[in-house]
Amino acid sequence: MDNELKDFVKGLPKAELHLHLEGSLEPELMFALAQRNAVAIPYETVDAVRAAYDFSNLQDFLDIYYAGADVLRHERDFYDLTMAYLKRMAQENVRHVEVFFDPQTHTDRGIAFEAVADGILAALDDGERDFGITSGLILCFLRHLSEEAAFDVLAMADPYLDRISGVGLDSSELGHPPSKFARIFKEAGARGLKRVAHAGEEGPAPYIHEALDILHVDRIDHGNRCLDDPELVARLARSGMTLTLCPLSNLKLCVIDDMAHHPLKRMMESGLHVMVNSDDPAYFGGYLTDNYLAVAQALNLSRDDLAVLAKNSFRGSFLDEAAKARHMAAIDDYIAAYPG
Repeated sequence: MDNELKDFVKGLPKAELHLHLEGSLEPELMFALAQRNAVAIPYETVDAVRAAYDFSNLQDFLDIYYAGADVLRHERDFYDLTMAYLKRMAQENVRHVEVFFDPQTHTDRGIAFEAVADGILAALDDGERDFGITSGLILCFLRHLSEEAAFDVLAMADPYLDRISGVGLDSSELGHPPSKFARIFKEAGARGLKRVAHAGEEGPAPYIHEALDILHVDRIDHGNRCLDDPELVARLARSGMTLTLCPLSNLKLCVIDDMAHHPLKRMMESGLHVMVNSDDPAYFGGYLTDNYLAVAQALNLSRDDLAVLAKNSFRGSFLDEAAKARHMAAIDDYIAAYPG
């Protein structure tokens, strides 16, 4: 590892826009919460959990992801999960996060929506107070479940909508096109919520078209497969739509077979507004800085390239324009002051 590159990336002001809180559950915290809540888990050691993270596709990952989430039972658990993530981000000079949570993963096993939301929101508030990290919270619908179930969870969230930035769409992509959720996304938009959706990770380019034309999203999560459709690439470039790429996730789930083949640089060269995220870092082997370093080294990215990615992370956020400008100015100041 090039220590100079690592120091540069770690100090670079950054935002993260594609992070599943449940996917930041480290094995150590999983064990601690299992003990605290007297939940049996099918692993005897932390190393056994890490060994179980040897999956090769999205569905195998989701199976262990949902099993791990079972240790999250009380408001305090969701607070601890969120605060552990924010502490890591403070060490990486992350200034703003917009994080996903999957309430159906919890409410479907009898956990109150209030316990989930109250724990997460309290930690986000404390993260801003303690670390200066601003945040947004995005409620994701599980696409392998029905649209009716999504309406149920939106109803549960109603008292919290003033604290929720937007809605998203995640979980198993293949066989569950964005159009399946047309009505719930229309309702979310009518309520003033931002809209994002996973599309074009394992699913095809037409799923991205559906996310744009039917769900009317404000951001595309992943979006790798847009490169299969030159007209779609041109459309995304013209619109300035942000795509939230997740390099280590793509490698771990075999969306790519080698980081040197990651499409990020080709997407940048095509005029797409891409940025870097960690997705489910406890499972995919790295947090935000690790993802920057992975593509920087594999794709021979320059400091200017990395600065563009960092600026895109703020451009694509749901911050107001004044806040975006402040953060991008901070990146310029950092680059100007950095030696070499």
